[in-house]
Amino acid sequence: MATDRVVAIRGGAVAFRVLSAGRGTPLVYFHSFHDREPFPPFLERLAERHTVYAPLHPGAAGSTGVETLDDLFDLTLAYEELLDALDLDSAHLVGHFFGAMVAAEIAAVFPRRASRLALISPLGLWRDDAPSADVVTLPQEDLMRALWADPDSDAARRWAAEPADEDENAAAQIESVQRRAAMAKFVWPIPDKGLRKRLHRISAPTLVLWGDDDRVNPLSYAEEWHHRIKGAALSLRRGGHMIHQEAPDVVASAVAEFLR
Repeated sequence: MATDRVVAIRGGAVAFRVLSAGRGTPLVYFHSFHDREPFPPFLERLAERHTVYAPLHPGAAGSTGVETLDDLFDLTLAYEELLDALDLDSAHLVGHFFGAMVAAEIAAVFPRRASRLALISPLGLWRDDAPSADVVTLPQEDLMRALWADPDSDAARRWAAEPADEDENAAAQIESVQRRAAMAKFVWPIPDKGLRKRLHRISAPTLVLWGDDDRVNPLSYAEEWHHRIKGAALSLRRGGHMIHQEAPDVVASAVAEFLR
């Protein structure tokens, strides 16, 4: 079972709720818009070989201080300060979509912080001819078709299930809105915040992993990330945008093998 604590930085102005589990080389996971579980099965698999830290984004599920962060660079600095607070000089950095963008920013701005980098369908680039889907405001029905290769799969149904208790359901809906808004602040109106100009600074060995049926982040971005990060490996796996939840064993195995 993951431990759950709050780690404050900047004199308490920003506080991260951090879940951690496992033993081994440190690994930090950065969540995305629709990671509802703080420590999903995918991370449990990785915790078999690593000490996994899963900080929740400021403004989401027990983390606070998003209103004090000015922009993506300020957010990057805050996460780097969190690594200091966790006594992590360097770690493997892993993330999905928004979280993968944050991991890439840290690896570009603070190269020594990233031992290895695993990016699952990263956000952060933009092409007018192939825009990423707006998963923050999509209606639920459209969102299900966008996120999941098979919206009727067990994984998709579990993700979409709402608490039966009325108060718990209301709390879950509020948390979802807050989580998405707290992340959208840093990528609105489009997610291109200049990261393409910094990707050449990444020196950590990098894995770019993509679902071959990703309807949120077009496959054309997979090739662009692959080419813009020197020496990056590209892995296409069967699945959709939420491949790390659709196929947690497959994705965890691919990431763990790369991190060896």
